Amino acid sequence: MATITHSFHMNKQSKDIEFNHCYCIGYSGRNQEKAKEHIQELAELGVPEPDDIPALFPLRTSAVSFSDELEVVGNRTSGEAEIVLVFDEEGDIYVTVGSDHTDRGLETVSIQKSKQVCDKPLATELWKLEDVKDHWDKLELSAYTYDQGEETLYQSHSIEAILHVDDLLTYMKEKELPTKQNVVYCGTVPLLEGFKYGDAFQVTLKDPVYDRSITKKYSVKRL
Repeated sequence: MATITHSFHMNKQSKDIEFNHCYCIGYSGRNQEKAKEHIQELAELGVPEPDDIPALFPLRTSAVSFSDELEVVGNRTSGEAEIVLVFDEEGDIYVTVGSDHTDRGLETVSIQKSKQVCDKPLATELWKLEDVKDHWDKLELSAYTYDQGEETLYQSHSIEAILHVDDLLTYMKEKELPTKQNVVYCGTVPLLEGFKYGDAFQVTLKDPVYDRSITKKYSVKRL
């Protein structure tokens, strides 16, 4: 895989991180029975059922996008606010927010292809995992869609809906995923009213304990 080096920001200081792995963990809801129900709902819409849940989707490292504009093919793509773990060269772990932008039309053919075809926006600000781990379930994910300037709340929920970080790390170990130079999109929270295909998305990770947040906003250019 290609090796990418990017300058992130943490506590008002820059930190260059090199990574050559990227994955997405899907169907990572903490209530796995609810996850199975959701899979059945998607199956009725033509989305193939995964072989396992949670499901692991390897991604190309070049898919990680720090741009403010995302180029896509077609008009049925949408983002999702995701908690993201970033592992540096020493194995230190950081937390940020990204968007699992996905082609919903292609998803009915192949989930893997639907994820590969779209780049994955990622914020450039990081928090140390150790600084948020003791109040992990209080962290919140939210997303807004924008359509011709009209803003709509798309997602808003604590990450208590997603597997705890300890369980995510255990899952990574079971799957023998790299714990250095890796970027892992770890899951999302429920949509409020189903998929929306806007011309821009904004995703935010909020830490109410320290009263801070990380936001990534990007426009969508349809080719």
